[in-house]
Amino acid sequence: MRVNVDYAKCSGVALCEAEAPDLFEVQDDGTMKQLVERLGEDRREAAEAAAASCPYQAIKIVEA
Repeated sequence: MRVNVDYAKCSGVALCEAEAPDLFEVQDDGTMKQLVERLGEDRREAAEAAAASCPYQAIKIVEA
């Protein structure tokens, strides 16, 4: 499973970081940094929660 981020849609609200701080980090300048691209099944719930929390739908879970 992969996590794809559309950085053009991301506004740095940080809800993804609140849901999955080991996967996403919002920098001091408001840009988001994706910490992990490929995930194991054990991180699915956190990744899905982060994607669902994004008000701009900038995070997508892709099965690989």
